Amino acid sequence: NDRYSFFPSVSAAWNVSQEKFMENLKNKIRRTKMEVTMYTDGAARGNPDGPGGYGVVLHYIDKSGTLHEKELSGGYKKTTNNRMELLAVIRGLEALNRPCQVTVYSDSKYVVDAFNQNWIGGWVKRGWKKSDKKPVKNVDMWKRLLEVMQPHEVQFIWVKGHDGHPQNERCDILATTAADGSGLLDDVELESGKNEQLGLGDILK
Repeated sequence: NDRYSFFPSVSAAWNVSQEKFMENLKNKIRRTKMEVTMYTDGAARGNPDGPGGYGVVLHYIDKSGTLHEKELSGGYKKTTNNRMELLAVIRGLEALNRPCQVTVYSDSKYVVDAFNQNWIGGWVKRGWKKSDKKPVKNVDMWKRLLEVMQPHEVQFIWVKGHDGHPQNERCDILATTAADGSGLLDDVELESGKNEQLGLGDILK
């Protein structure tokens, strides 16, 4: 048996080399993903159950250093501020036609802390119940958001609202203009995998 005593060390070395290979591969994939910066905001008049809207500004800098920008917005008849905050992130991610590294800037603690404080992990484990056993609101939105996040690496950063941040202020204008506009949509429960992809083909080439 002594003649085979070298096997454990070889096996351990092989496992380490595999781990390093996979880590290097993940880092390579991460570096090749396009970096997109997303600014989002939601608004509701007479929150809750008043008209509302969302606004999104997407930024992508290509290899030549040129900034590409895309704006998205939409208005709804009866909704809440939190639903519009969530929908802004959802619509922004749906617009990406390939896996990206995405940094989301939002003034919504509701959205940002759900991920940065890992509230959402607890909600999922408890079957979409909060720590006080009460049901989580806007489950359709949260489920859809988790779904559209899957191809991407997403980081959430909170910014103070109405504090002079140019893109946040722009998103606020987009959201409130949409809420005050005509042709408002019905805020119906989102169905998994059945929302139209808006496309950013003119940006992500």
